[in-house]
Amino acid sequence: MLRQQDVGHRIVVRRIVGIREGRPLFSDALGELVELSETHLTLATAKGPLRVPVAQVHRAKRVPATRRPTAAAVVALERAADEAWPAPTRGRLGDWLLRSADGWTGRANSALPIGDPDRPLPAAVDAVERWYAEQGQPAMINTPLPLAAPVGTELDTRGWTARPPTLVQTAPLPLPPEGRPAPRQGDAASATTAAASGSSNTEVELAADTAGELPTGAAGTWRGAVVELATAPSADWLAVAAGRKGGLPEAARHVLTAVDQVRFAHVYVGDTLVAVGRGTVTGQGRWLGLSLIEVVPAARRQGLARRVIHELTTWGMSAGATHAFLQVEQHNTAAVTLYRQLGFTTHHTYLTRVAPH
Repeated sequence: MLRQQDVGHRIVVRRIVGIREGRPLFSDALGELVELSETHLTLATAKGPLRVPVAQVHRAKRVPATRRPTAAAVVALERAADEAWPAPTRGRLGDWLLRSADGWTGRANSALPIGDPDRPLPAAVDAVERWYAEQGQPAMINTPLPLAAPVGTELDTRGWTARPPTLVQTAPLPLPPEGRPAPRQGDAASATTAAASGSSNTEVELAADTAGELPTGAAGTWRGAVVELATAPSADWLAVAAGRKGGLPEAARHVLTAVDQVRFAHVYVGDTLVAVGRGTVTGQGRWLGLSLIEVVPAARRQGLARRVIHELTTWGMSAGATHAFLQVEQHNTAAVTLYRQLGFTTHHTYLTRVAPH
């Protein structure tokens, strides 16, 4: 049976659709799993969304994508994502990247094992452990899959744990207009073969934990709320990021701002900041990276996340970007559903691996 880690992946479902002469009648459905609850599952199929009661599911399983991204495509996307979330302290191990940002977010404090580490794999992992010990931090490695599967196997033998899987999702630009669902693009991985930030990484979130009091009568003002883009985050913007990510050390400011092409989205109602977002253009100008899309609780379900994304993608295209990427934890089904509606599909996944204490 399916589990939450299957959300965002291609699945096939055999469901019971009736009874004939005392025997069940079955129908098969193929698509991307966008929601899984105790009572229902929802697939994005070629004919549109399909909601299936769990009680009707006879059998369901994940199936391979029709096309997988090439190793070169995964490497290019991971490097563009690294540019979009730059750790201030960096090192190299052959082609591998070593990154530290005072512990702020997992991605900025983990090694990226793509390419040749210029030594045998066990020796490379030993070197990663020594480097992070010198930083006074636990060793972590992000393993893009299936590219870094051999690294994962080595870490398994050493007892490294894994954080929840993160989906690296992509979409061609422009995205569909606000309020209009995306046309089907084909299977997840195929969206960007011509084409990469876990809760502590830079995955896109839809909810901020901190919300101020909204002005009286604000419920009628959402439609008129304006998304403003700035080259630097305001103090209010940084406060939202600090609340979501557990503080904001100086290294975090470097991660957020040390990108040549970056914009910070602000949406105010009165004097209250109700939604934020961040966009970057990296990967030789090809990739728009979306991160920290946040909406305060009192302002959710008003379309503000979509509007923030729309403004950032408009800016990204003006800067020359042709594709967008984001990273979202696999179990964040609300976000996965929204991004599917906007045309995003899963390019690949990664695990953040943590060394034993």
